[in-house]
Amino acid sequence: MMAMDIDYTASDDDAYRLSVAESAKRARAASRILARSTRASRDDALRKAAAAIRSAESTIITANDADLAAIDNSGTRLTESFRDRLQLTSARIAALAKGVESVAELPDPLDRVLSEWTRPNGLIIRRVPQAIGVIGIIFESRPNVGADAAALCIKSGNAVILRGGSESLRTSLAIHAAMTEGLRAAGLPDAGVQMASTADRRFVASMLGASGLIDLIIPRGGKSLVERVQREARVPVLAHAEGLNHTYVHRMADPQMARSIVANAKMRRPGICGATETLLIDSTIAATLLPLIVADLSALGCSFRACTRTREILPNLPDASDTDFHTEWLDAILSIKIVEGPTEALDHIARHGSSHTEAIVTNDVVVAQRFLAEVDSAVSLWNASTQFCDGGEFGFGAEIGIATGRIHARGPIGLEQLVTFRYQVLGHGQVRP
Repeated sequence: MMAMDIDYTASDDDAYRLSVAESAKRARAASRILARSTRASRDDALRKAAAAIRSAESTIITANDADLAAIDNSGTRLTESFRDRLQLTSARIAALAKGVESVAELPDPLDRVLSEWTRPNGLIIRRVPQAIGVIGIIFESRPNVGADAAALCIKSGNAVILRGGSESLRTSLAIHAAMTEGLRAAGLPDAGVQMASTADRRFVASMLGASGLIDLIIPRGGKSLVERVQREARVPVLAHAEGLNHTYVHRMADPQMARSIVANAKMRRPGICGATETLLIDSTIAATLLPLIVADLSALGCSFRACTRTREILPNLPDASDTDFHTEWLDAILSIKIVEGPTEALDHIARHGSSHTEAIVTNDVVVAQRFLAEVDSAVSLWNASTQFCDGGEFGFGAEIGIATGRIHARGPIGLEQLVTFRYQVLGHGQVRP
C-alpha cells in the first residue's frame, strides 16, 4: 500500500473527503483482519518492519536531510530544540527500529480475559478486549511518531491513517514505506498503515469530519493543532494539552538531587512535551539553592524568566510576566517562581498548568504523598525528572502521545489505551423469566 494518492489540484474539498473515505474503507477491512490475526503474525510484522527501517537508513536520512534543507531554503529559522525534534541520525533510526521491536515483545493486549464472573442463574460473563478499529493520527514535526503509532496500532489490532506535518513529510513517508513493507512480509494487509502524502490542512478537515469512518482521532502536536481538532472533530478525540510542566523543589529536598533533577528535567531535551517549563522552589531554601540551580542550567545554555522574589536574589535575570507562566517554551527557557510551600505550589500549578506532568523533589514523605494525591495531572513524579513521562520509560514500548483529558485514558498512550472491551456471555439453556 503506497501513501494515499490524492488529486491535490482539486479546487474544492471533495477530493480530500473522497480520499479519506476510500482510505477509511480500506482501513476498516484491514482492521478486521488485524483484530483477528494471531499475536505471532502481528509480532512478525513488527520485527520485519524494524528490519526494513534499518535497511532503509540511508533513504530515511536522505529524506530527512531534504526536509531540513527545504526549511532552511524557505528562510525559516529553526530553534535548536525544534531542529532536534526534526532531525534523525543513525543512532535515532536504530532507536526507532528498536522501539518497534520492543512493541513486539510486549504482552498481547487482545488475547486475554479482563474479568470473568458467574451469575446466580449460572451465566458466565466475560469482559474481553477489542480493538478500537480505525484510528486517525494527526501529528506535526516529529517523524518518529509515525513509526511508534503504527507499531502500537498493529500490535493492538487497529488500522491507522497517519497525517504528518509539512516539516517532516518526506521523512515520515520514508518511515511509512518501511512499516508497510513489514506488514506485507508478514502476510498482513498493508492498508492497516496508511499515510497521506500531503500536509494540506484540508486533509485534516476531512479526517475530522469522517464520522462513522474513523473511530478515534489522536492529535499529536502543538496547542493550536489540538485546539483545532477538539473544535472541529465529528469523531471522538483522545487529546493532550500542551506540556506546561512544573518541578517543585520543596524545602526538604536534597540539594544535590534537586540540582540534578532540575537540570535533566529542563535541558535533557527541552523541546519535548515532558520537559519542565516552570521551576517552583520554597522561599526558605531559595537564597542558597536557587543560584546553584541557575548556574547549572546557564552552563547548559538555558535562559530564564524570573518572578520578583527570584530577581531579589538574582537581579540579572529577566522579569517574568504572568504570560510567561502560561507558556510552554519547548526551548531552553525556564520560568522560575518562589513559593511559600506546598499549598502555594499546588495553587500555582492548578492556575497555570496543563494537566500534563508535575514533579516534586523532597525527602518529606507526607508532603510528597500530598503532592501526588492533589496535583491534577496525568502524570506526577516524586524525586524524578519530568522527562520520564514517556511511554518507553513506562514500559509501554512506545507511545502515541500523552493524554491529559479525563475520559478513557490519561498519561502515555500505549497498547492498553488502544483497546476497548466487549462482553461474552456463556450459558447452558437459560431463559430470562
